[in-house]
Amino acid sequence: MVRLATADDAADVARLMIGFRNWWQREEPDDAAFEAGVGRLVSDPNTEFLLGGEPATGVCQLRYRFAVWTGSEDCWLEDLFVEERARGSGLGRALAEAALARARERGCARLELDVNAANPAALALYESLGFESWSDPPGGRNLLMRRRL
Repeated sequence: MVRLATADDAADVARLMIGFRNWWQREEPDDAAFEAGVGRLVSDPNTEFLLGGEPATGVCQLRYRFAVWTGSEDCWLEDLFVEERARGSGLGRALAEAALARARERGCARLELDVNAANPAALALYESLGFESWSDPPGGRNLLMRRRL
């Protein structure tokens, strides 16, 4: 079961996002920052959190923005995490499929994400759902880049 999170679910969303941080063996941001960030984003109309399981054992964060290239909203699947005890149950796939459905419902022309090559299970999931890396123009390669400010 996957559902759209509400403000009442902020504690579960934050708990799962903290679990994702811990899975990546990172120490930052701290728990309080996650709790504050989720509290802020859960009421933002350009952000949605999906929760899966009862009690919640999986979370997906979606961000929306208008794209001049498509003339519609884009959806960015920012995070998808399933707790260890629920892995292999199909919950990750259910969350990803729900993300695709939510993006379609909002009229998005595309859903984009990044996936770490060191996470082959996630890569295989996304590829099985039709996600692909692309090069544009042909022969080039697209890279996700970042700069901390």
